[in-house]
Amino acid sequence: MLKASLQLRTAQHLTLTPQLQQAIRLLQLSTLELEQEIEQVLRDNPLLEREDEPAQVSLHADNDMSNGSDTSHQDAPEPAQEVDMERDSTTGGEDAPPMRETDSLWNDLPASRGDDDDEPSGPQIAASTATLREHLLEQLSVTLGSARDKALAQLLIDALDDNGYLSVPLEEVAEMLPPELEIDQDELRTALALVQSFDPPGVGARDTAECIGLQLRNPDVTRLPEARDPSVLSCARAIARAHLPLLAARDYAKLRRSLKCDDDTLRSAQALIRRLTPRPGSQFSATAADYVVPDVVVRKLGKQWVVHLNSEAMPRLRINHLYAQLLKSDRSCAHAGLSAQLQEARWLIRNVRQRFDTILRVSQAIVDRQHGFFDHGEVAMRPLVLREIADTLGLHESTISRVTTQKYMLTPFGTFELKHFFGSHVATETGGAASSTAIRALIKQLVSAEDPTQPLSDSQLAQTLGEQGIVVARRTVAKYREALQIPPVSLRKSI
Repeated sequence: MLKASLQLRTAQHLTLTPQLQQAIRLLQLSTLELEQEIEQVLRDNPLLEREDEPAQVSLHADNDMSNGSDTSHQDAPEPAQEVDMERDSTTGGEDAPPMRETDSLWNDLPASRGDDDDEPSGPQIAASTATLREHLLEQLSVTLGSARDKALAQLLIDALDDNGYLSVPLEEVAEMLPPELEIDQDELRTALALVQSFDPPGVGARDTAECIGLQLRNPDVTRLPEARDPSVLSCARAIARAHLPLLAARDYAKLRRSLKCDDDTLRSAQALIRRLTPRPGSQFSATAADYVVPDVVVRKLGKQWVVHLNSEAMPRLRINHLYAQLLKSDRSCAHAGLSAQLQEARWLIRNVRQRFDTILRVSQAIVDRQHGFFDHGEVAMRPLVLREIADTLGLHESTISRVTTQKYMLTPFGTFELKHFFGSHVATETGGAASSTAIRALIKQLVSAEDPTQPLSDSQLAQTLGEQGIVVARRTVAKYREALQIPPVSLRKSI
């Protein structure tokens, strides 16, 4: 027979209060996301306002209320103790988008730079550009031709993708049209030829080879220095017509045998093809700019690198003193909702301060351990893991992970995410360790200084690193090379 009894037990457990939940959420937000969060709170909570805004009188009472002195510092609580969180899982970076086979022909060209000495330094208003469809339809409107031909040309223009290619076969286009129109393949080919005669050169092509071939027939291209030699122009057209994959694979020996040309002609034909545009419609694509607001700024003071918070990224918040004085003088139940909003405003001010204080501490700890990077560049980056910073500051690794995600540091060498300064350990012959970031920088230097006619293979790169005391396997070099988006040795070879 069971007997009922009473037992007293003591136990400890962690409870996530609403204030701690808000602190965790704010810590993992980026600066732009934090600004959006605060804007939403400012719209919902009348007890909270920005310090750079004049005080708004939104109460109408019989008795006049004097403005008095600013009591925002009295209402704002002191900064709370450091908030630490339990371990959480982190995700890696996204894989780079796949490259088309022939993209390697153009991926190592230097970026074009315009002469902007005469440009004003002030902000400019971006001019609205026409889309590819609008650009082509404008040319179609001034073209002589029948209404039927123009209608078919407009149909093909609407079928072009963002790169200016016609990805739909003409047979499928014909099947989509009503049978009573009696449109045959010859009419569609005529309409396609009309579209392919428009600007930009190469538009309306069905593949890369046809796009390059169309551009090589353009009068402006034939006046280029490389195209003045008829043998070079003929060689380039032959490559575009039947041998573009061989050029993409850098199989120059087979190209010379197939084209029966010498090295100088093949080299000039390659230079001519590389001056063309493989995606003629890309210049009309509107790309949205991604803005990054640095959370901290690094400056060198004497011989030390010091971290400062970016004042432009820090929201300046305060308690609306009119509402605070009203609640202090009248604590009736009628203002219970405002009392809750007052407490929420105080929590937000405290947690925002705590967020930036934690970011500053973590950033300074990173800079203290990576001073070699700020003095000598990425080749001097030392190995660093989250636990090292967590042990130094007395925080959990998950807290460091949240602080370093989508938080950016402005340095004299550019803007970097805080995670950029962390790297795994790679053994050296002396028993020490090298950072994976430093090894990637060394690989980039070796590739940039190699002989284009005899580029270094992954095995040769691993051997060269070994001669410098860094023990790296060939497959590790291949992984780092791919992360740097450096093509393999076969695609880096030049004539």
